[in-house]
Amino acid sequence: MSERTSDATSPLTAMASAWTQFAESAFMGATAANRAAFAAFNPATAARMRDRKDDTEILESTIPSLGYEEAGWTFERTVDNPADLTVGDHVQFSKVIDEDDVREFANASGDTNRLHLDEEFAKGSRFKGRIVHGTLAAGLISAALARLPGMTIYLSQDVEFQAPVRIGDRLTATVEVLEVLGNGQYRLSTIVEDVSADTIIIDGEAVVLIDEMPSE
Repeated sequence: MSERTSDATSPLTAMASAWTQFAESAFMGATAANRAAFAAFNPATAARMRDRKDDTEILESTIPSLGYEEAGWTFERTVDNPADLTVGDHVQFSKVIDEDDVREFANASGDTNRLHLDEEFAKGSRFKGRIVHGTLAAGLISAALARLPGMTIYLSQDVEFQAPVRIGDRLTATVEVLEVLGNGQYRLSTIVEDVSADTIIIDGEAVVLIDEMPSE
């Protein structure tokens, strides 16, 4: 009798043990598991997940034109329908520029200027320390434009760099429609600010073309 009971409970015991191990593993690595699962459904994010820190949380975007979001990124916009876009409408996008951003941008662009990568070297500069690539900071404008309704295509951009950015600064890019040019084209003001320091980093204007979203 005891032998039959042992045979019957053995699979249950094994299952319970396996479930306990799985739960512990899931608890310890929940963020990594979520990132891996999301990558399986959205291959476009896989490389990004490999390159970022283990604690980076990748989120599915609520905007169809975007591949993904990251926890810590924020945005707001005044209009959701491209047909309603008019003068005064705007989009804001905000994120912290961190060490990974600077290293990845240096590698992707080939701009390995030591001013951005070498603290001891940069201490001897007028900035007294490392600063973020100017074009990386300007990239937040593109991120804001990508969050306009529809499929946004850059046509031109004028920028004026007014202040340096330090690694760890949170920047906010604001793009606002200044003029409706017709044929789906818009002229916009483009500003990047360090809001906590009340400092304008970049000021300029852009012209974009907004198409309908491609059918999937």
